[in-house]
Amino acid sequence: MRTRNLYRLLWLVIGLVFFSCNNQKNASDAFGNFEADDQIVSSEIAGKLLNCNFEEGTTLSKGIEIATVDTVPLVLQIAQLTSQKETIQARKQSIKTQIAVIEQQKKNIGIDIARIGNMLKDGAATQKQMDDVSGSLEVLNKQISSTRSQESILSGENEVVNTQLAQLQDRLNRCRIVSPISGLVLERYKRAGELVGQGQSLYRIADVSTLNLRVYVSGDQLPHLKIGQKVKVLIDDTATKNRSLEGTVSWISSEAEFTPKIIQTKVERVKLVYAVKIKVLNDGFLKIGMPGEIKFID
Repeated sequence: MRTRNLYRLLWLVIGLVFFSCNNQKNASDAFGNFEADDQIVSSEIAGKLLNCNFEEGTTLSKGIEIATVDTVPLVLQIAQLTSQKETIQARKQSIKTQIAVIEQQKKNIGIDIARIGNMLKDGAATQKQMDDVSGSLEVLNKQISSTRSQESILSGENEVVNTQLAQLQDRLNRCRIVSPISGLVLERYKRAGELVGQGQSLYRIADVSTLNLRVYVSGDQLPHLKIGQKVKVLIDDTATKNRSLEGTVSWISSEAEFTPKIIQTKVERVKLVYAVKIKVLNDGFLKIGMPGEIKFID
């Protein structure tokens, strides 16, 4: 009887050792949760939000227009500057006409100067007559110079208006809010009809086609990991089974978390924890916040 009990105890010990070794062999190397690289989209223009083509849970494509800020104030300013530009162009045309008239007057005086010069040689005209027409020519030259300076000033004003129009057109284009990436709307902060300020957040979006499993490894595990390394990712499939996926190490923290102030021994260094990101292709089953595990591939 005693011998039989000893055999039972021996087999129990052997079973426990086998179970412990097998359990250790199947244990995961690190644990964590899935997260996404999200992006907050903001309004670049202040105003009333008109149409909003997004809701939480909506999948958006990159470049699609998802909202518009009221453009009426900007359109009115553009119309005002356009009218001002047309006025400047009309004034410039008037100045060109004035210059053309003065140029014609110069030609007429030139003819008079030539005629009086011939008459002066024959004694049929006086020097005063020559001085008068020469003086008139100088006056016309000064008028042309003055008129051309006005044209230059108008050209400068026209350039200022063009710059203002370009700025307003740029702001008008920014009233169209487009999705910067393709992804899933995670949170919505504004609705149609509400006022938004410049830089105010509208929604948060993330590309969930690929998720990051953020896990934490100890210091003694860190030498076994490197960027680009393949690992096995395990997620819950059923109550008793796991689903296996392939992941790639995309980031390893350069600093330990929960670091003791004084680290002296190797045992203490092993207690350090480092964050690691594992990039995993999402087949539609993965969700943000879902727990996951990894195993190093030998």
